[in-house]
Amino acid sequence: MSLDHAPIRPAPIRKLDEVVVNRIAAGEIINRPSNALKELIENSLDAGATSISITVKDGGMKILQIQDNGHGIRTEDLPIVCERFTTSKLKVYEDLSHIQTYGFRGEALASISHVSHLSISTKQADSECAYKACYADGKLVPAKPGGSSDPVPCAGNNGTVITAEDLFYNILSRKAALKNTRDEYNRIFEVASRYAIHNSGIAFTCRKAGAPKVDLNTSVGASTITNIRQIFGSKIGSSLVEIKDTDADLDIEFSGHVSSAAHEMHKSVFLLFINHRLVDHTPIRRAIEALYSSVLPKASRPFVYLDLRIKPENVDVNVHPTKREVRFLNEDSIINCIVDSIHNKLLSTNNTREFALQSRLQKQQSVISGCDTPLLTPAASSSTPGSFDLTPTASTATPNRVGNLSVASSTRTSSSLQANTPQKAPVNKAVRTNFKTISLDS
Repeated sequence: MSLDHAPIRPAPIRKLDEVVVNRIAAGEIINRPSNALKELIENSLDAGATSISITVKDGGMKILQIQDNGHGIRTEDLPIVCERFTTSKLKVYEDLSHIQTYGFRGEALASISHVSHLSISTKQADSECAYKACYADGKLVPAKPGGSSDPVPCAGNNGTVITAEDLFYNILSRKAALKNTRDEYNRIFEVASRYAIHNSGIAFTCRKAGAPKVDLNTSVGASTITNIRQIFGSKIGSSLVEIKDTDADLDIEFSGHVSSAAHEMHKSVFLLFINHRLVDHTPIRRAIEALYSSVLPKASRPFVYLDLRIKPENVDVNVHPTKREVRFLNEDSIINCIVDSIHNKLLSTNNTREFALQSRLQKQQSVISGCDTPLLTPAASSSTPGSFDLTPTASTATPNRVGNLSVASSTRTSSSLQANTPQKAPVNKAVRTNFKTISLDS
């Protein structure tokens, strides 16, 4: 029997239908309701809104609506506003090097219109009334079968209301994968709360459709730390320290609120905005987490809100379909600058952690009989009661980029215990201090 097989003839190459192309692209940009919300929030911010309200039904799968009081959309632009690559924010490719807006590709509304039933109601300040239009696959469609697809006058306030219904109605596999509406709402709330923290001058609300109260409610006059306390709780807010620094050589500036050495939280929170964009940047996150791993108690995780501003021409924002990633020049130097700044801030605000350490060590000391030597040596130069020396010692401090600190302890502790107790005292370990875990053995 012959094992020869007829050669497989390659299928002919065809140009994909435009609807197929657009739907594939839309699925890449809008992969869940929270992605759609992020794009819509950024559109509202680009429109100069000072109030943004979000309404959600079934985790955004049934209804995802955002209302703002921005400058609105021109009536004559409504016919093309949902077509791909239509934007008012970019004219030539070179504009990307100094882009100051969130949007620039003109794909957000187009993508949403390809995976949902989309409607837009908008009014400019000089318009007599608002206009409403409905969209499907980037094109105007009638609100009702047999009607006109042209935008129709309607009542409305200044600004824009965008409503996406039945998200992923035409991508059944995606819809089935996103059936946990509680999880999707939590993701939506997370996105809204992060933009509320970064844009403290703007009022944000977020609610479930039909709910008697809102889940997120920030006011225009609130500060960043006030919004953090409201969203994450006063306990977390009170344990944060403010950072603010610049570097003329790198041409950067950054500010934010980060965990102090006394901070205790079991879940890490990392909010990074680069040139006001909410982004993920793994090298920055890992470097900061590495610093805190030697600072916080063992089970604690850091809270980091960082607002980093870099010259636009040094940042590439066009590296990911969802704009969640960016690349920038002098990455390693900038990361080192940020970590060093946080490190120095923690060094200058370690009093709270010192007293927490003192309290725990005193409890341990009380169970050691016959110990006449203190577990902690008071700083000789300090006149403040309860202040302890956290400077590096020759025997324990190991220099590195972040720096290590250890509590100066008496070397006579072990011998004192042996002389005053008939049996070996239990091993007692102190809690982790600012930059080094210390162990005080009997």
